[in-house]
Amino acid sequence: MKKKGNIFWDFFASVKLALFCFFTLAIASIVGTIIPQNEAPAVYIQKYGAQTAEIFRLLNIPDMYNSWWFVSLLALFSINLIVCSFDRLPTVWKMVTMDNLAVKTGRIEKLTPRNSYASSRPVAEVAAGVKEVMAAAGWKPDQREIKEGTLLFAQKTPWVRFGVYIVHLSILVIFGGAIIGALFGSKGSIMLREKGVSPYIFERGTGERLPLGFDLRVDDFSMTYYDNGSPKEYRSDLTVLQNGKEMLQKSIVVNDPLKYNGFTFYQSSYQAYEEYWVTIQNQTTGEKQTFMARPGAEIKWSQAGITFGIINLLPPDQWGRYRLKIWFSDNKGEPSVFWLGGETEVSVERIDGAYGFKSEQVYATGLQVAKDPGVWPVYIGCTMMLLGLIVAFFLSHKRVWVYIKEEEGETRLLVAGSANKNKVAFENIFDTLAEKLEENETLALNRV
Repeated sequence: MKKKGNIFWDFFASVKLALFCFFTLAIASIVGTIIPQNEAPAVYIQKYGAQTAEIFRLLNIPDMYNSWWFVSLLALFSINLIVCSFDRLPTVWKMVTMDNLAVKTGRIEKLTPRNSYASSRPVAEVAAGVKEVMAAAGWKPDQREIKEGTLLFAQKTPWVRFGVYIVHLSILVIFGGAIIGALFGSKGSIMLREKGVSPYIFERGTGERLPLGFDLRVDDFSMTYYDNGSPKEYRSDLTVLQNGKEMLQKSIVVNDPLKYNGFTFYQSSYQAYEEYWVTIQNQTTGEKQTFMARPGAEIKWSQAGITFGIINLLPPDQWGRYRLKIWFSDNKGEPSVFWLGGETEVSVERIDGAYGFKSEQVYATGLQVAKDPGVWPVYIGCTMMLLGLIVAFFLSHKRVWVYIKEEEGETRLLVAGSANKNKVAFENIFDTLAEKLEENETLALNRV
């Protein structure tokens, strides 16, 4: 398929072009990792300065992986891989499918490693014995009678010569998965308050609402802290609802997302509100109710004849600990006023019984959301690349010839072989086969 004299074909089949594309893409990927992507222009101006930010804008660095030049590099690299494969594949195919019994005996005599033997047995008997020994050693020899004598040939793993093409194909599959993800995937985010339900997210870049096809509910949000007061972990309890039915529940933390219907929800941030969940329980009847309370707002529990409100607030400290001053009345006697902390339960005695109070600050959880239908092609491509690299670098095409002829009244035997790589390991395999031939009493071989 090689087009001799065609400068365009030679250009796209060039190894130098492949190296240029590979290293340029590698450097660009490093830059794209170091420089945050898809941030607001003000972020780049503040961090890098106005002139540098303008250069970034001209080169489309803030959205590099979708820039025309990065996509063009991927396209050029893909064309290079395809042309290189077609350019060299006929030679490899010929090597794999060639008739190795048609090789000239003079070439066999120059191969290394090689051993020469002599035997008093007839040629036919030696040939039959050698075939038996080779077959027992895992080689499957073919035999052909030639003018000079008898020729045997066996080979192992000739298909490993296609390992590099598996790698080429894997790169194209990965690129294809990336294109699928770019065209049909989506990225977005949402800040959703506890107990809140949303059927959509906000698409990254445009800010438009992107329907999920299901509802996402935040059941709870919680935080833990280190001893110095810095956040240790924040966790969101999420529920997926499909047509009002709970389909999936999962508590997510950073690096442990929820996945459903092609969407992946990552825990990314949180936001605290000056609102509090206040749970009141009648400790006599067991009746319990939870309310969302704001400082200064009066809240009624009509069925229980209860009125309460937050009349003062000590805001959260560095460990997230706060205190609420609660005014409470059940319309029986003087109202109760007391302090309520987030980690404690307070019991308030009244005329007809006692009431238990607990509180929890209201949070909104920030979720990063991604839908990438190209992720499976990428996984498949990576698996193919791993297999291709193993085949290309760790396996070899091993070949063994045995040339048998009658000379000076005795049978002469030449055993020779070759491997396209890892020749040291092949020499060990060859020596093992030679030992089996020498140990066979039927052959009665003597090395010469």
